[in-house]
Amino acid sequence: MKGRTLLAWNLRAIRTAKSLSQERLAADANVDRAWVSELEREQGNTSVDLLDRLADALGVPIAALFAEPDAGADKPQPLRSGRRPRS
Repeated sequence: MKGRTLLAWNLRAIRTAKSLSQERLAADANVDRAWVSELEREQGNTSVDLLDRLADALGVPIAALFAEPDAGADKPQPLRSGRRPRS
């Protein structure tokens, strides 16, 4: 996988595993939500500084954003729209 594809894959996979919306991640990383969306759709070109902020907001090392997924892994799906169920 190329770098942009790896970033998009891992950003969405980590974000959804932590049940974070794009809006929440963007707010925590102090970036516009549109940037998060563009990165997840392989449209955005970003800086290392922004990657640092996203990794910090996700609580992962920056290297996790470029980890190769397991062979045959399913593409990460977006969170279900609407409100999250109450716990």
